[in-house]
Amino acid sequence: MRFSVLAVALTGVFALAAPTQARDICTLIADAATRTVLHQEGDCETRVTPASTFKVALAVMAYDAGIITSAHEPKLPFKEGYADWGGESWRRDTDPTIWMANSTVWYSQRLAEMLGAEKLTAYAQKFGYGNADFSGDPGKNNGLERSWISSSLKISPLEQAGFVAALVDGKLPISAAVMTGTMDIVQQGGSSAGWVLQGKTGSAYPRQADGNLDRARGWGWYVGWAEKGDRRLVFVRLAQDEQRHQVSGGLRARDKLVADWAGLVAGLGL
Repeated sequence: MRFSVLAVALTGVFALAAPTQARDICTLIADAATRTVLHQEGDCETRVTPASTFKVALAVMAYDAGIITSAHEPKLPFKEGYADWGGESWRRDTDPTIWMANSTVWYSQRLAEMLGAEKLTAYAQKFGYGNADFSGDPGKNNGLERSWISSSLKISPLEQAGFVAALVDGKLPISAAVMTGTMDIVQQGGSSAGWVLQGKTGSAYPRQADGNLDRARGWGWYVGWAEKGDRRLVFVRLAQDEQRHQVSGGLRARDKLVADWAGLVAGLGL
C-alpha cells in the first residue's frame, strides 16, 4: 500500500523576524510497518518543495551510489563561492554527519553534482519521491544547485510519509546497509511520552508570480519517525508562516510537533 499524491507549486530557504504566527498545513502520523495512516489533518496531498528534508533521500542515493561511504566520509572542504548563508557552521570541512546536523546546502550541491541529474531522477522515480523533477528553475540550468529548494522538485506530505516508512521499515529497493547508514546520520529531534523522535527539518519561502520570494510566508517541514519499544511511527508536519520570523520555519515546525506529540499519540491510544 502506498501513500497518495496530487500537485501544485511553491517555496525556498530560510525565514526571518517576529513572534510565532504560523498555521499547520498538514499533520500526519502513520504506522511504519503497515503504512496505515493513523492521524491526518489538513492538506497532506498538495506537493511543495521538500527543501532540506530532501537531504534524507539524497543521503540514501549517495550511499547507494558509493559516494557516501560512512558517517564521516567523504569529508569535503569548504571553498570560497560555496553557499554560506548558514553562517560559520557552513564555512568548514563537512562530512555526512556534519552535513545533516548543520543542513549544509553546499554539501548537498556537491553530492548532487557527483550523482548527476539522470541518477537523481532515476532514484527518485524508484523511491516514489514526489515528481522526481530535477530540472531546476526554467531556463537557468540550475537543477543540481537548487531543484529541491523552491524550484522544480516537489513532494506531498503523504509521499514524504511513504518514503520515510519504506526507509525505516527496510523496504526501499536498495541494500539494508544503505538504509541503516542513512538512518544513523539523521538527527534526533527530542523525546515525548516515551517516544524518541528522529527526523529532518526543511525551510523555504513561496515564490510570488514575479519570481521573488515571499519572505512573510515561509514554509516549515519536519519529517521523520518516532520509536517506542518495537513500535515505529512516521510523522510529517508542514506549516506556513503568516509573518516574517528570525527562526527558520523548519526548526519551529519541529519544536511544535515535539510539543504536540504527547497529545497526538494519546489521542490515538498509543
